[in-house]
Amino acid sequence: MYAVVQVRGLVKTRREIRDTLEMLRLHHINHCVIVPDTPEYLGMIRKVKDFIAYGEVDAAVLETILATRGRLIGNRPLTDEYVKTHSPYPSIAEYAAALSRGEATLRDIPGLKPVIRLHPPRKGFRTLKRTFQQGGALGYYGSEINTLLYRMR
Repeated sequence: MYAVVQVRGLVKTRREIRDTLEMLRLHHINHCVIVPDTPEYLGMIRKVKDFIAYGEVDAAVLETILATRGRLIGNRPLTDEYVKTHSPYPSIAEYAAALSRGEATLRDIPGLKPVIRLHPPRKGFRTLKRTFQQGGALGYYGSEINTLLYRMR
């Protein structure tokens, strides 16, 4: 599973970039989506790599993000009780573990919003004009996306 976070805005961008971000459900800066590792999603991610940060997310960080920033319809927070009554998983931790292994999807819990609205990262982003490998904040993070997501919880 990949966590994809929009880092840059869309002013004066090409139409196909805006359309791809819309298909990924990334409409605002600091929004995050969890997508499976399929060739279709990887193609979309590569097309918009200069506007997003992405990488493989692990279960512990996914659990933290779902517990703190996961929202249901009506802007209600996601709780262990809701997960237990509306899904086969007994808690958010079990659901996050299954989600990171690829055994579950975000649609398994009815009413869970697919977009996670995050805070800006604590201590800020590095420069938004370079890739992560060059010392910036864009592109592929690998497993380091977990530290960025933890700072954005």
